[in-house]
Amino acid sequence: MDDKTLYSLILGINTPWRITSVKLDQSQNTVFVEVDYDPDIPLTCPECEKHCTTHDHAPKRQWRHLDTCQYKTVINVRPPRSNCPEHGVKTVRIPWAEKRSRFTVLFEAVIISWLKQASIKSVSKSFHLTWDEVDGIMQRAVERGLSRRKITPIKNLGLDEKAFQKHHRYSTILLNKDNDTVIDVLNDRRKETLLAHLKSEKTQYSMLESVSLDMWDPYIGALLEFDPDLKAKLNFDRYHIAAHFSKGVDTVRASEHRELMADGDDSLKYSRFDWLKNAGNIDNRTRSEFMRLTKKTLRTARAWAMKETAGQLWDYAYREAAEKAWKRLTRWMLLSRLPAMINLAKTIREYLYGIINAVVSGVTNAASESKNAVIQKIKARACGYRNRERFRAAILFHLGGLDMAPTVYRY
Repeated sequence: MDDKTLYSLILGINTPWRITSVKLDQSQNTVFVEVDYDPDIPLTCPECEKHCTTHDHAPKRQWRHLDTCQYKTVINVRPPRSNCPEHGVKTVRIPWAEKRSRFTVLFEAVIISWLKQASIKSVSKSFHLTWDEVDGIMQRAVERGLSRRKITPIKNLGLDEKAFQKHHRYSTILLNKDNDTVIDVLNDRRKETLLAHLKSEKTQYSMLESVSLDMWDPYIGALLEFDPDLKAKLNFDRYHIAAHFSKGVDTVRASEHRELMADGDDSLKYSRFDWLKNAGNIDNRTRSEFMRLTKKTLRTARAWAMKETAGQLWDYAYREAAEKAWKRLTRWMLLSRLPAMINLAKTIREYLYGIINAVVSGVTNAASESKNAVIQKIKARACGYRNRERFRAAILFHLGGLDMAPTVYRY
Protein backbone atom coordinates (compact mmCIF):
# COMPACT_ATOMS: atom_id res chain seq x y z
CA MET A 1 0.00 0.00 0.00
CA ASP A 2 1.49 3.37 -1.02
CA ASP A 3 1.50 6.44 1.23
CA LYS A 4 -1.33 8.18 -0.69
CA THR A 5 -3.68 5.21 -0.29
CA LEU A 6 -2.69 4.83 3.36
CA TYR A 7 -3.45 8.46 4.21
CA SER A 8 -6.65 8.38 2.19
CA LEU A 9 -7.84 5.64 4.54
CA ILE A 10 -6.44 7.34 7.67
CA LEU A 11 -8.02 10.71 6.86
CA GLY A 12 -11.19 9.33 5.28
CA ILE A 13 -10.64 11.30 2.05
CA ASN A 14 -12.80 10.03 -0.81
CA THR A 15 -13.96 11.09 -4.27
CA PRO A 16 -14.17 13.86 -5.43
CA TRP A 17 -11.16 14.73 -3.24
CA ARG A 18 -7.82 12.99 -3.70
CA ILE A 19 -4.38 13.05 -2.12
CA THR A 20 -1.65 14.22 -4.48
CA SER A 21 1.36 13.89 -2.17
CA VAL A 22 2.50 13.06 1.35
CA LYS A 23 5.64 14.82 2.63
CA LEU A 24 7.47 14.40 5.93
CA ASP A 25 9.25 17.50 7.19
CA GLN A 26 11.40 16.34 10.12
CA SER A 27 12.60 19.87 10.87
CA GLN A 28 8.99 20.83 11.69
CA ASN A 29 8.11 17.34 13.00
CA THR A 30 5.12 17.44 10.62
CA VAL A 31 3.54 15.33 7.89
CA PHE A 32 2.06 17.51 5.14
CA VAL A 33 -0.75 15.89 3.13
CA GLU A 34 -1.51 17.69 -0.14
CA VAL A 35 -5.12 17.32 -1.33
CA ASP A 36 -6.97 18.61 -4.37
CA TYR A 37 -10.39 18.35 -5.99
CA ASP A 38 -10.78 16.03 -9.01
CA PRO A 39 -11.22 18.42 -11.99
CA ASP A 40 -13.22 15.79 -13.89
CA ILE A 41 -16.05 15.94 -11.33
CA PRO A 42 -18.40 18.96 -11.49
CA LEU A 43 -18.57 21.26 -8.46
CA THR A 44 -21.73 21.64 -6.41
CA CYS A 45 -22.95 24.89 -4.91
CA PRO A 46 -22.74 24.70 -1.07
CA GLU A 47 -26.07 26.54 -0.82
CA CYS A 48 -28.36 24.73 -3.26
CA GLU A 49 -26.11 21.71 -4.08
CA LYS A 50 -26.71 22.10 -7.81
CA HIS A 51 -23.90 21.34 -10.27
CA CYS A 52 -22.10 24.43 -11.52
CA THR A 53 -18.87 25.57 -13.15
CA THR A 54 -15.53 26.25 -11.47
CA HIS A 55 -14.77 29.93 -10.90
CA ASP A 56 -11.25 29.69 -9.45
CA HIS A 57 -9.36 28.33 -6.44
CA ALA A 58 -9.13 29.98 -3.03
CA PRO A 59 -5.71 30.55 -1.40
CA LYS A 60 -4.09 27.52 0.24
CA ARG A 61 -5.52 26.54 3.62
CA GLN A 62 -4.35 24.16 6.32
CA TRP A 63 -6.23 21.86 8.70
CA ARG A 64 -4.63 20.14 11.69
CA HIS A 65 -5.41 16.43 12.06
CA LEU A 66 -4.56 13.93 14.77
CA ASP A 67 -0.87 13.08 14.96
CA THR A 68 0.60 10.27 12.88
CA CYS A 69 2.73 8.48 15.48
CA GLN A 70 4.84 11.32 16.90
CA TYR A 71 4.40 13.59 13.87
CA LYS A 72 1.87 16.40 13.62
CA THR A 73 -0.38 15.86 10.58
CA VAL A 74 -1.53 18.80 8.43
CA ILE A 75 -3.84 18.79 5.40
CA ASN A 76 -3.05 21.37 2.70
CA VAL A 77 -5.51 22.27 -0.04
CA ARG A 78 -6.55 25.10 -2.33
CA PRO A 79 -10.36 24.74 -2.23
CA PRO A 80 -12.10 25.38 -5.57
CA ARG A 81 -14.85 27.99 -5.75
CA SER A 82 -18.07 27.30 -7.62
CA ASN A 83 -19.90 29.81 -9.81
CA CYS A 84 -23.59 29.29 -9.14
CA PRO A 85 -26.10 31.20 -11.30
CA GLU A 86 -28.32 31.68 -8.22
CA HIS A 87 -25.87 32.14 -5.32
CA GLY A 88 -22.77 33.43 -7.06
CA VAL A 89 -19.19 32.49 -6.24
CA LYS A 90 -18.90 30.18 -3.23
CA THR A 91 -16.10 28.05 -1.77
CA VAL A 92 -17.07 24.38 -1.87
CA ARG A 93 -17.70 22.49 1.33
CA ILE A 94 -14.77 20.74 2.96
CA PRO A 95 -15.75 17.21 4.08
CA TRP A 96 -13.13 16.79 6.80
CA ALA A 97 -13.76 20.02 8.70
CA GLU A 98 -16.53 22.39 9.66
CA LYS A 99 -16.84 25.97 8.45
CA ARG A 100 -14.53 28.51 10.17
CA SER A 101 -12.44 25.72 11.69
CA ARG A 102 -8.80 24.95 10.90
CA PHE A 103 -8.98 21.53 12.55
CA THR A 104 -10.43 18.31 11.21
CA VAL A 105 -13.68 16.96 12.62
CA LEU A 106 -11.93 14.04 14.30
CA PHE A 107 -9.31 16.34 15.86
CA GLU A 108 -12.00 18.65 17.28
CA ALA A 109 -13.94 15.66 18.63
CA VAL A 110 -10.86 14.47 20.53
CA ILE A 111 -10.19 17.97 21.93
CA ILE A 112 -13.83 18.23 23.07
CA SER A 113 -13.57 14.90 24.92
CA TRP A 114 -10.35 16.05 26.62
CA LEU A 115 -11.88 19.40 27.61
CA LYS A 116 -14.59 17.59 29.54
CA GLN A 117 -11.90 16.32 31.92
CA ALA A 118 -9.11 18.92 31.81
CA SER A 119 -8.54 22.67 31.65
CA ILE A 120 -7.91 24.62 28.44
CA LYS A 121 -4.33 25.19 29.54
CA SER A 122 -3.69 21.46 30.06
CA VAL A 123 -5.24 20.50 26.72
CA SER A 124 -3.32 23.19 24.82
CA LYS A 125 -0.06 21.96 26.36
CA SER A 126 -0.80 18.30 25.59
CA PHE A 127 -1.65 18.96 21.92
CA HIS A 128 0.84 21.79 21.30
CA LEU A 129 -1.92 24.31 20.59
CA THR A 130 -2.36 27.89 21.71
CA TRP A 131 -4.83 28.71 24.47
CA ASP A 132 -6.99 30.64 21.98
CA GLU A 133 -7.11 27.69 19.56
CA VAL A 134 -8.45 25.35 22.24
CA ASP A 135 -10.88 28.00 23.49
CA GLY A 136 -12.10 28.46 19.90
CA ILE A 137 -12.88 24.74 19.68
CA MET A 138 -14.86 24.99 22.93
CA GLN A 139 -16.74 28.08 21.74
CA ARG A 140 -17.68 26.40 18.44
CA ALA A 141 -18.77 23.26 20.30
CA VAL A 142 -21.14 25.30 22.49
CA GLU A 143 -22.52 27.23 19.49
CA ARG A 144 -23.07 23.92 17.69
CA GLY A 145 -24.83 22.43 20.70
CA LEU A 146 -27.09 25.43 21.23
CA SER A 147 -28.10 25.44 17.56
CA ARG A 148 -29.14 21.77 17.89
CA ARG A 149 -30.97 22.15 21.19
CA LYS A 150 -34.69 21.52 20.85
CA ILE A 151 -36.90 24.17 22.43
CA THR A 152 -39.40 22.36 24.67
CA PRO A 153 -41.55 23.80 27.49
CA ILE A 154 -39.90 23.62 30.91
CA LYS A 155 -42.07 22.52 33.83
CA ASN A 156 -39.69 22.90 36.77
CA LEU A 157 -37.22 25.80 36.78
CA GLY A 158 -34.39 26.47 39.21
CA LEU A 159 -32.91 29.96 39.62
CA ASP A 160 -29.69 30.67 41.46
CA GLU A 161 -26.86 33.19 41.45
CA LYS A 162 -23.17 32.42 41.11
CA ALA A 163 -20.29 34.77 41.82
CA PHE A 164 -18.47 35.51 38.57
CA GLN A 165 -15.73 37.52 40.24
CA LYS A 166 -15.11 39.21 43.58
CA HIS A 167 -16.82 42.40 44.75
CA HIS A 168 -20.39 41.10 44.30
CA ARG A 169 -20.20 40.49 40.57
CA TYR A 170 -22.75 37.75 39.93
CA SER A 171 -24.25 35.72 37.10
CA THR A 172 -27.68 34.10 37.05
CA ILE A 173 -27.88 30.35 36.44
CA LEU A 174 -31.13 28.98 34.98
CA LEU A 175 -31.59 25.24 35.49
CA ASN A 176 -34.05 22.92 33.79
CA LYS A 177 -34.81 20.61 36.71
CA ASP A 178 -36.70 18.21 34.44
CA ASN A 179 -33.50 17.02 32.78
CA ASP A 180 -30.90 18.54 35.16
CA THR A 181 -29.26 20.79 32.57
CA VAL A 182 -28.31 24.47 32.59
CA ILE A 183 -30.58 26.43 30.23
CA ASP A 184 -28.52 29.61 30.14
CA VAL A 185 -26.20 31.87 32.11
CA LEU A 186 -27.18 35.55 32.38
CA ASN A 187 -24.60 38.31 32.85
CA ASP A 188 -25.99 39.65 36.14
CA ARG A 189 -28.84 39.17 38.60
CA ARG A 190 -30.91 42.25 37.74
CA LYS A 191 -34.65 42.14 37.17
CA GLU A 192 -34.39 43.63 33.68
CA THR A 193 -31.92 40.98 32.51
CA LEU A 194 -34.00 38.03 33.70
CA LEU A 195 -37.26 39.54 32.39
CA ALA A 196 -35.74 40.12 28.95
CA HIS A 197 -34.60 36.47 28.86
CA LEU A 198 -38.01 35.15 29.92
CA LYS A 199 -39.76 37.22 27.25
CA SER A 200 -37.30 36.21 24.53
CA GLU A 201 -37.88 32.52 25.35
CA LYS A 202 -41.58 32.82 26.11
CA THR A 203 -42.51 29.46 24.56
CA GLN A 204 -39.97 27.68 26.73
CA TYR A 205 -41.43 29.14 29.96
CA SER A 206 -45.11 28.99 29.05
CA MET A 207 -45.92 25.82 31.04
CA LEU A 208 -44.04 26.31 34.30
CA GLU A 209 -45.35 24.29 37.24
CA SER A 210 -42.75 25.32 39.81
CA VAL A 211 -39.88 27.78 40.20
CA SER A 212 -37.39 27.30 43.02
CA LEU A 213 -35.24 30.25 44.09
CA ASP A 214 -34.07 32.23 47.09
CA MET A 215 -35.78 35.40 48.32
CA TRP A 216 -34.09 37.75 45.83
CA ASP A 217 -36.51 40.54 44.93
CA PRO A 218 -35.23 41.17 41.36
CA TYR A 219 -35.85 37.50 40.47
CA ILE A 220 -39.30 37.56 42.08
CA GLY A 221 -40.20 40.84 40.36
CA ALA A 222 -39.13 39.57 36.93
CA LEU A 223 -41.08 36.31 37.29
CA LEU A 224 -44.28 38.02 38.47
CA GLU A 225 -44.10 40.67 35.76
CA PHE A 226 -43.61 37.91 33.18
CA ASP A 227 -46.59 35.97 34.56
CA PRO A 228 -48.51 37.11 37.69
CA ASP A 229 -49.93 33.59 38.10
CA LEU A 230 -46.44 32.35 38.97
CA LYS A 231 -46.86 33.63 42.54
CA ALA A 232 -48.59 30.36 43.42
CA LYS A 233 -45.66 28.42 41.90
CA LEU A 234 -42.72 30.22 43.51
CA ASN A 235 -40.90 28.03 46.04
CA PHE A 236 -38.37 29.68 48.32
CA ASP A 237 -35.55 27.30 49.08
CA ARG A 238 -35.56 25.86 52.61
CA TYR A 239 -31.77 25.91 52.84
CA HIS A 240 -31.68 29.65 52.24
CA ILE A 241 -34.36 30.08 54.91
CA ALA A 242 -32.26 27.95 57.28
CA ALA A 243 -29.23 30.13 56.47
CA HIS A 244 -31.22 33.23 57.51
CA PHE A 245 -32.11 31.58 60.83
CA SER A 246 -28.49 30.56 61.42
CA LYS A 247 -27.35 34.09 60.73
CA GLY A 248 -29.94 35.45 63.17
CA VAL A 249 -28.84 33.04 65.92
CA ASP A 250 -25.19 33.90 65.34
CA THR A 251 -25.94 37.62 65.56
CA VAL A 252 -27.69 37.11 68.91
CA ARG A 253 -24.85 34.89 70.19
CA ALA A 254 -22.12 37.36 69.20
CA SER A 255 -23.89 40.24 70.94
CA GLU A 256 -24.57 38.26 74.10
CA HIS A 257 -21.06 36.79 74.18
CA ARG A 258 -19.54 40.29 74.22
CA GLU A 259 -21.77 41.29 77.14
CA LEU A 260 -20.97 38.13 79.13
CA MET A 261 -17.23 38.43 78.53
CA ALA A 262 -17.35 42.02 79.86
CA ASP A 263 -18.66 40.54 83.13
CA GLY A 264 -16.06 37.75 83.14
CA ASP A 265 -18.50 35.02 81.98
CA ASP A 266 -17.14 32.84 79.14
CA SER A 267 -20.15 30.49 78.92
CA LEU A 268 -20.54 31.08 75.17
CA LYS A 269 -16.85 30.85 74.35
CA TYR A 270 -16.05 28.35 71.54
CA SER A 271 -19.77 27.50 71.17
CA ARG A 272 -20.50 29.25 67.88
CA PHE A 273 -20.75 26.19 65.62
CA ASP A 274 -22.76 24.20 68.15
CA TRP A 275 -25.59 26.74 67.90
CA LEU A 276 -25.52 26.54 64.09
CA LYS A 277 -25.79 22.75 63.83
CA ASN A 278 -29.18 21.14 63.23
CA ALA A 279 -29.96 19.31 66.47
CA GLY A 280 -32.38 17.01 64.65
CA ASN A 281 -29.62 15.55 62.49
CA ILE A 282 -27.01 14.71 65.15
CA ASP A 283 -26.76 12.71 68.38
CA ASN A 284 -27.05 15.38 71.07
CA ARG A 285 -25.84 12.92 73.73
CA THR A 286 -22.30 13.56 72.45
CA ARG A 287 -22.51 17.26 73.32
CA SER A 288 -23.99 17.29 76.80
CA GLU A 289 -22.20 20.52 77.75
CA PHE A 290 -23.88 22.37 74.88
CA MET A 291 -27.29 20.92 75.72
CA ARG A 292 -26.90 22.30 79.26
CA LEU A 293 -26.29 25.73 77.68
CA THR A 294 -29.57 25.50 75.74
CA LYS A 295 -31.48 25.14 79.05
CA LYS A 296 -30.02 28.31 80.54
CA THR A 297 -31.80 31.66 80.41
CA LEU A 298 -29.68 32.91 77.54
CA ARG A 299 -30.96 35.05 74.69
CA THR A 300 -28.95 32.80 72.38
CA ALA A 301 -30.79 29.73 73.68
CA ARG A 302 -34.14 31.33 72.84
CA ALA A 303 -32.98 32.24 69.34
CA TRP A 304 -31.64 28.71 68.89
CA ALA A 305 -35.01 27.25 69.94
CA MET A 306 -36.70 29.35 67.24
CA LYS A 307 -34.24 28.08 64.64
CA GLU A 308 -34.83 24.46 65.65
CA THR A 309 -38.59 24.98 65.57
CA ALA A 310 -38.38 26.40 62.05
CA GLY A 311 -36.48 23.29 60.97
CA GLN A 312 -39.44 21.15 62.04
CA LEU A 313 -42.02 23.11 60.03
CA TRP A 314 -41.13 21.67 56.62
CA ASP A 315 -43.01 18.39 56.97
CA TYR A 316 -46.57 19.69 56.70
CA ALA A 317 -48.74 18.34 53.91
CA TYR A 318 -51.66 20.77 54.21
CA ARG A 319 -51.38 24.45 53.40
CA GLU A 320 -53.63 25.78 56.18
CA ALA A 321 -51.82 23.81 58.89
CA ALA A 322 -48.42 24.86 57.58
CA GLU A 323 -49.46 28.51 57.41
CA LYS A 324 -50.76 28.46 61.00
CA ALA A 325 -47.54 26.88 62.26
CA TRP A 326 -45.30 29.42 60.53
CA LYS A 327 -47.43 32.36 61.72
CA ARG A 328 -47.25 31.00 65.25
CA LEU A 329 -43.45 30.89 65.01
CA THR A 330 -43.22 34.44 63.64
CA ARG A 331 -45.46 35.74 66.49
CA TRP A 332 -43.06 34.17 68.98
CA MET A 333 -40.11 35.79 67.19
CA LEU A 334 -41.80 39.21 67.09
CA LEU A 335 -42.39 39.09 70.85
CA SER A 336 -38.88 37.83 71.64
CA ARG A 337 -37.26 41.28 72.08
CA LEU A 338 -34.35 39.95 70.01
CA PRO A 339 -33.79 42.50 67.17
CA ALA A 340 -32.16 39.97 64.81
CA MET A 341 -35.05 37.51 65.19
CA ILE A 342 -37.69 40.27 64.97
CA ASN A 343 -36.25 41.45 61.65
CA LEU A 344 -36.14 37.85 60.42
CA ALA A 345 -39.80 37.34 61.43
CA LYS A 346 -40.81 40.35 59.34
CA THR A 347 -38.89 38.91 56.38
CA ILE A 348 -40.54 35.51 56.83
CA ARG A 349 -44.00 37.09 56.88
CA GLU A 350 -43.27 39.09 53.72
CA TYR A 351 -42.24 35.98 51.80
CA LEU A 352 -44.50 33.48 53.58
CA TYR A 353 -46.43 32.59 50.40
CA GLY A 354 -43.32 31.13 48.75
CA ILE A 355 -42.26 29.32 51.92
CA ILE A 356 -45.67 27.67 52.25
CA ASN A 357 -45.56 26.73 48.55
CA ALA A 358 -42.22 24.99 49.16
CA VAL A 359 -43.47 23.24 52.32
CA VAL A 360 -46.58 21.83 50.65
CA SER A 361 -44.96 20.91 47.32
CA GLY A 362 -41.65 19.68 48.76
CA VAL A 363 -39.78 21.58 46.02
CA THR A 364 -36.24 22.64 46.88
CA ASN A 365 -33.40 24.32 45.04
CA ALA A 366 -30.96 21.51 45.85
CA ALA A 367 -30.36 20.76 42.17
CA SER A 368 -29.27 24.36 41.52
CA GLU A 369 -27.01 24.30 44.59
CA SER A 370 -25.46 21.08 43.31
CA LYS A 371 -24.78 22.70 39.93
CA ASN A 372 -23.28 25.66 41.78
CA ALA A 373 -20.75 23.32 43.38
CA VAL A 374 -19.78 21.92 39.97
CA ILE A 375 -19.46 25.46 38.56
CA GLN A 376 -17.11 26.29 41.41
CA LYS A 377 -14.91 23.37 40.38
CA ILE A 378 -14.96 24.60 36.77
CA LYS A 379 -13.87 28.04 37.98
CA ALA A 380 -11.11 26.56 40.14
CA ARG A 381 -9.83 24.41 37.25
CA ALA A 382 -9.58 27.51 35.06
CA CYS A 383 -8.15 29.63 37.92
CA GLY A 384 -11.07 32.02 37.50
CA TYR A 385 -12.52 33.93 34.55
CA ARG A 386 -12.14 37.54 33.43
CA ASN A 387 -14.53 37.26 30.48
CA ARG A 388 -18.23 36.62 31.10
CA GLU A 389 -18.78 35.03 27.69
CA ARG A 390 -16.07 32.46 28.35
CA PHE A 391 -17.54 31.82 31.79
CA ARG A 392 -20.94 31.21 30.20
CA ALA A 393 -19.46 28.97 27.48
CA ALA A 394 -17.60 26.85 30.05
CA ILE A 395 -20.77 26.31 32.10
CA LEU A 396 -22.86 25.39 29.06
CA PHE A 397 -20.05 23.16 27.75
CA HIS A 398 -19.99 21.08 30.94
CA LEU A 399 -23.56 21.38 32.23
CA GLY A 400 -25.73 22.36 29.25
CA GLY A 401 -26.48 18.79 28.14
CA LEU A 402 -25.57 19.83 24.59
CA ASP A 403 -24.83 17.67 21.55
CA MET A 404 -21.51 19.26 20.60
CA ALA A 405 -19.97 16.63 18.32
CA PRO A 406 -18.76 18.08 14.97
CA THR A 407 -20.28 16.59 11.81
CA VAL A 408 -18.81 15.48 8.51
CA TYR A 409 -20.26 16.72 5.22
CA ARG A 410 -21.05 13.86 2.79
CA TYR A 411 -20.86 14.39 -0.97
